Amino acid sequence: MTEVFFYHLTNRPLESALPQLLEKCFERGWRCTVQATTDERVAALDQLLWTYDDASFLPHGTDRQPDAARQPILLTTNPANPNGATVRFLVEQAVIDDPDTYARVIHLFDGADPDAVDQARESWRAAKAAGHDIAYWQQGPDGRWQRR
Repeated sequence: MTEVFFYHLTNRPLESALPQLLEKCFERGWRCTVQATTDERVAALDQLLWTYDDASFLPHGTDRQPDAARQPILLTTNPANPNGATVRFLVEQAVIDDPDTYARVIHLFDGADPDAVDQARESWRAAKAAGHDIAYWQQGPDGRWQRR
């Protein structure tokens, strides 16, 4: 059964939280796909993953590159899974039709955006109705994730 995690961004932006979560997945050897809703966000995330930390590197690429299937972390706006990811990150209120093809689906949503919160609630209800294992994580005052 797919695990569906909801990460509620309250103290740090996506640009701070996403690289840390991707690092944890990469350390475990998990292939990931990050799905956004716009090409501009994909380009910004691509740049971010090259520059977010001078001491770190996350091997990644976009689905516009010819070697997309080889990328351990793939950035896309497309619901396809060309790199055979087992973890799907959804940002900018991106959605997928079939979460069952992943071991884990991670929704990252901005707590200051009422539309994003509403969509997260809707996705929560759908995941629960489908019988998925669900977890909700919220940033604490120190920016660390706390399971609620």
